[in-house]
Amino acid sequence: MSDHEALIDTDILSALMRRDLGAADRARSYLQTHGHLTFSIITRYEILRGLKAKTATAQLATFDALCRASAVLPLSDAVVETASDVYAVLHRAGALVPDADLLIASTALVHGLVVVTNNTSHFSRIPGLTVLNWLRPA
Repeated sequence: MSDHEALIDTDILSALMRRDLGAADRARSYLQTHGHLTFSIITRYEILRGLKAKTATAQLATFDALCRASAVLPLSDAVVETASDVYAVLHRAGALVPDADLLIASTALVHGLVVVTNNTSHFSRIPGLTVLNWLRPA
């Protein structure tokens, strides 16, 4: 596991909320060093929309508590500028990824974070981004 501070992607945060043992072990180790999780406001939106669509009241309360204990990074002009630059590079290469992934990756780039995701096929396309996967063995 890397000692670098990480931005947690939506799929990993979902795995943690489902109490996936592999992800939970990696998260515990990470928290011993860093003290809190960090994720994008885009991830907050993606989790919230799913829980609200399912009317998952207990999970919503748990997620709200997790958000209060975590650093939730907002979209900023620097993130939007970076995302548009990355979009242009990927567009020219014919290797586009969804906008949500671009914004999450750009948040990590702006803040000097690695991205922890199971969606390595999308995030590994982003130039300069370091990607880790807590759902696969280290």
